[in-house]
Amino acid sequence: MGTASAVGRHLHWEMAATQKLACFRLPPLPTIKEIIKLYNLRAEKQLSQNFLLDTRLTDKIVRQAGNLKDAHVCEVGPGPGGLTRSILKAGAADLLVVEKDTRFIPGLQLLSEAAPGRMRIAHGDILTYRLERGFPAHITKTWEDVPPNLHIIGNLPFSVSTPLIIKWLEQMSNRTGCFMFGRTRLTLTFQKEVAERLTASTGSRQRSRLSVMAQYLCTVKSCFTIPGCAFVPKPNVDVGVVHFTPLAQPQIQQPFKLVERIVKNTFQFRRKHCRRGLEMLFPESQRQELTEELLRSADMDPTLRPTEISISEFRALADAYSKLCEENQGLIDYDFREELKLKHQAKKQLGSNRKGLNLHTTIEENVKDNH
Repeated sequence: MGTASAVGRHLHWEMAATQKLACFRLPPLPTIKEIIKLYNLRAEKQLSQNFLLDTRLTDKIVRQAGNLKDAHVCEVGPGPGGLTRSILKAGAADLLVVEKDTRFIPGLQLLSEAAPGRMRIAHGDILTYRLERGFPAHITKTWEDVPPNLHIIGNLPFSVSTPLIIKWLEQMSNRTGCFMFGRTRLTLTFQKEVAERLTASTGSRQRSRLSVMAQYLCTVKSCFTIPGCAFVPKPNVDVGVVHFTPLAQPQIQQPFKLVERIVKNTFQFRRKHCRRGLEMLFPESQRQELTEELLRSADMDPTLRPTEISISEFRALADAYSKLCEENQGLIDYDFREELKLKHQAKKQLGSNRKGLNLHTTIEENVKDNH
């Protein structure tokens, strides 16, 4: 009796597992290659579009996001829908795809009909799309809690990948946009060089502004590299998959724009000592004095190269600069490029005035000579 009941339980579990798997399985659909042919879809070079057709690779990207069973997911730029299928197969309960190119909408609608109630299509530009309106409030977690069951996944066109991650990092810092729901995780593709910058450690050749801005706010993990030949059309570079998990406590507790200003100025002369870039935070009249004060207050070695500065040293610089901005009205709005521009204009105007004066003198002399 015990054996029969054990066998029955085993069969019950097996049937339940099969049913669970079946609900993630999509009905027979045209392949992505057939969809491309059916709707005459060509990758637009000016939009830096590259299609990923290998389902083993799209499944692998999706696995990097973690467990998607019953999850809410936003896919950025789904194109013909290869990655979209892998997300649905992984068990996402609610998938919002944001696509700018209208040519892909009919193919995505076909996929949406194959997964009734699980997929929504938004025609729009992800750089301006309001993601916070796309998901229900009940999925929200507090920032210190575990991340919400919300994921952003995308095979990003190269042309938007950097501005988009900077936008999301700023929203992460302000806890706006898709980060209103908590520490939303991101799994994204980047040109290999950009992926290397995002994950570069202090002192490495690839260390950049992007490395610091991403790593002070997130745990950034390099997942794997996809060879360029896996894409259609084949790009000239390989592609890196990167996973981001926002930190419960950012490593620098200052406004995003202030941190960005410090980091951007430091890296603008990446081969020189950091002092050279930091000087440009201050007006020429106070440059020497305020740079000295910043370096002293942050206990900073002025001979370090930008790539050698750790996150904790950037934190000390950001805190010291914030204090200087409080003590010096208008300093936060100072832009050395504006000062240079005004200086150049004044010089040009002075030259023009002198030219006019010389011309006037010459005319007067000619008039005297004629008389």
